[in-house]
Amino acid sequence: MREISVLTFLLTLSSFLFAQKYSNEFLSIGVGAKGIAMGNSLVASSDEVTSSHYNPAGLARIKDDMQTTFMHSEWFAGISKYDYFSVGGPLKTAEDKVKRALGFSFVRFGIDNIPNTLSLYEDDGSINFDNVVPFSAADYGFIFSYAQGVNDKLDVGGNVKIVHRKVGPFATAWGFGLDLGGQYHVSDNFTLGLMLKDVTSTFNAWSFKLKDEEKEVLALTNNEIPINSLEITKPQIILGMAYGKNFPLGKRRKSNETKVAERRTFGLLGELDFQVTTDGKRNTLVRSNPISMNPSAGLEIDYNKLIFLRGGLSNFQKSSDPLGKEFWAMQPSAGIGVNLWKVRLDYTFTNLGDQQEKLYSHVFSMLINVDFAFFKEQIKNAN
Repeated sequence: MREISVLTFLLTLSSFLFAQKYSNEFLSIGVGAKGIAMGNSLVASSDEVTSSHYNPAGLARIKDDMQTTFMHSEWFAGISKYDYFSVGGPLKTAEDKVKRALGFSFVRFGIDNIPNTLSLYEDDGSINFDNVVPFSAADYGFIFSYAQGVNDKLDVGGNVKIVHRKVGPFATAWGFGLDLGGQYHVSDNFTLGLMLKDVTSTFNAWSFKLKDEEKEVLALTNNEIPINSLEITKPQIILGMAYGKNFPLGKRRKSNETKVAERRTFGLLGELDFQVTTDGKRNTLVRSNPISMNPSAGLEIDYNKLIFLRGGLSNFQKSSDPLGKEFWAMQPSAGIGVNLWKVRLDYTFTNLGDQQEKLYSHVFSMLINVDFAFFKEQIKNAN
């Protein structure tokens, strides 16, 4: 069991509803070990199924018949669990020359086995540990994505998001929001990206179910009793620019499959993003009310699209040591990836930028490229 009481959760939730800052932040953590390793800097360069998170316009650049990805990560040194699944691919018809793609994503971010201590004490003041029942506090996201190529250089896309949040038997919320994104390919190597998150604001309607004795505990501790209310997630703007290039290595060699002379390559991809929030003054590199801005940067190096090395910096915040001396902290991240035929395995190691306590997090993800023609050929040969 985690040493966190339900009272702490309810008090935090109550104040959170009034402040409405950092709302639905679980959808901004980052998905896929690749993206997290690069400091979540993929607004301009994302071109795979995780684009539904970073920029839905990138779905239009998926070259395979379908892609799917799975991710599991443990944040805050394993206290919370983050799970992600996504599937997507192009819509292909014989006469359709316009690039179109669909995607669906599922996200769960939660803390499990939280002890409910509101009923720890009996009426006579004695402690009864049998009354302590664990519960979970979890956030869920269901994201439906669509992307389309406007021309050879411009791709656009959007998300429809359904958000469900649940704190044990005490509180639930349902929300709805929209995202819009675009990528403009200036050249083969240079791309600009724009992501408008929660463009119309996302609304979460909270409903609380507290027993009379639970309300009494809150009242006796001089805390407000949460009431049914509306939480608003204000828009965010993310701007990005990316540069990527492949450099040939050595002499050309013939491929056994294509019989075409090929060269091994050394790939380089770098991106710089700027996240602009509109929900009030935040602890970021550039801060004002109501607009704040934080940069992030990511770098990926690969050998022949087989082995990938990644690194990134994000989440710049001003912190202080035990003596009160202030300093700037950041969230560094590093990761690797291995491409095994149609499957890519990725791993990332990061922390949340706390220089006093190293809350390390491990992120694992797998991306699968599905080739329908291959499966048809295998079925044909089997028959």
